[in-house]
Amino acid sequence: MTFIVGENCIKCKYTDCVEVCPVDCFYEGPNFLVIHPDECIDCALCEPECPAEAIFSEDELPEDQQVYLELNTELAEVWPNITEKKEPLPDAEEWDGAPDKLQHLER
Repeated sequence: MTFIVGENCIKCKYTDCVEVCPVDCFYEGPNFLVIHPDECIDCALCEPECPAEAIFSEDELPEDQQVYLELNTELAEVWPNITEKKEPLPDAEEWDGAPDKLQHLER
């Protein structure tokens, strides 16, 4: 099993989760983070660290966010690894909780 970064990370990209990951399984895109499912050890340290509450256990992934399981898998193969906390995107607070953010995902 793995953890999944879901929709609310888009255009926020808080990296508090990255800092606590013991296996460095986060990958960074322009405005979104993903977790590599083959590298995640299911330790659950990242989930409570996410200020946007955008990280879910695979078995608790909301039905309307199932597409993010595939997106995390796909994008973790092409995006660079991130291992240190960075500043969130400048307008992260404005986007936190906004609906229908998938259309804003930058690859």
